[in-house]
Amino acid sequence: LLLNRITAMADVNWGGVASVIAFYIVILLVGLGAGFYGKRQKQKREEDPNNEVTTQKEESMLAGRSIGWLVGSFTMTATWVGGGYINGTAEAVYDTGVGLIWAQGCWGYSVSLVVGGIFFARIMRRRRYVTFLDPFQEKFGPRIGGLLFIPAVLAEVMWCAAILDALGGTVSVILDFNKTYSVIGSAAIAIGYTLVGGLYSVAYTDIVQLTCIFFGLWLCVPFVLTHDHVKPLTETSDKWLGEMDWKYAPLWIDYAVQITFGGVPWQAYFQRVLSSSSENTAMILSLVAGVGCMVMSVPSILLGAAARSVTDWRELGYDAIHPSDKATSESSMILPLTLQYLTPTAVGWCGLGAVTAAVMSSTDSSVLSAS
Repeated sequence: LLLNRITAMADVNWGGVASVIAFYIVILLVGLGAGFYGKRQKQKREEDPNNEVTTQKEESMLAGRSIGWLVGSFTMTATWVGGGYINGTAEAVYDTGVGLIWAQGCWGYSVSLVVGGIFFARIMRRRRYVTFLDPFQEKFGPRIGGLLFIPAVLAEVMWCAAILDALGGTVSVILDFNKTYSVIGSAAIAIGYTLVGGLYSVAYTDIVQLTCIFFGLWLCVPFVLTHDHVKPLTETSDKWLGEMDWKYAPLWIDYAVQITFGGVPWQAYFQRVLSSSSENTAMILSLVAGVGCMVMSVPSILLGAAARSVTDWRELGYDAIHPSDKATSESSMILPLTLQYLTPTAVGWCGLGAVTAAVMSSTDSSVLSAS
């Protein structure tokens, strides 16, 4: 048993592990620094008689309702663009029988942010609610509010588990590192700086994380598209675009409605809305984030399409995926596999950093909103 463990440790890509640890240290320092910055800002607001009076709960959960449109747009976009978002988009585009036509999350969540911004953001901010459940509790009483709290918390827990699983799978593929350790470490870091700084820490780390996601994924795209074993996407569009059988049109519409309107009643969304410095800011950051989510899905779409355009995965040294008309059991891992086999090692680490950043940006938001 000891020999097996030593062998397993020898197979780990320790250079990649070191780069991930360095990224975690940077995020932790930014989160802690933002927390202390938030405390200084709180003191300044208390000294200014023209500012809104905020409670301790509002300071921790809503950053004293002082988030501007730029920081708010970053943190709103980063919250949506999690590990499940970028991994799932690539998986849907790659998967046979699905394709880009059925990859509705990349635009559905963007539309949900626009809908929330137009119809709900301003009035929620105007009434100074703390959570999105407050209107229900105000209308129907505390019992109904407590009842609705249960599915809201369960949704946050399951969403957090899904995005952490996406990180664990990516780390295990690219670095050959233990999945459990990577999940525990990521969760511990995110929880640590979130508890110290509240929404301030979450918002400012989201800026760093969203920047890493954008540049990390786009850095990988040209290497993947120009790989010798990847056919031009224009020649394989019939594989990755997918097709629409009109008998499934009602199902497509059902999914679209579910994603679009199901994305609105989410505490993590309204937490950003309610933390905004004004009503107009709440609406603007929702609209900007809607565009941002759509833009951030583009590299995942291209990577998923490139994976579907690989001539033969066996020639790359991976035998579990075969180019056929049947979906494979490995489709859920297609993004990390693409980063592993279609990019140079250092570039793959950057892609891993993008996935890690995406996971952290959503994990801390889920932790804070569930609290």
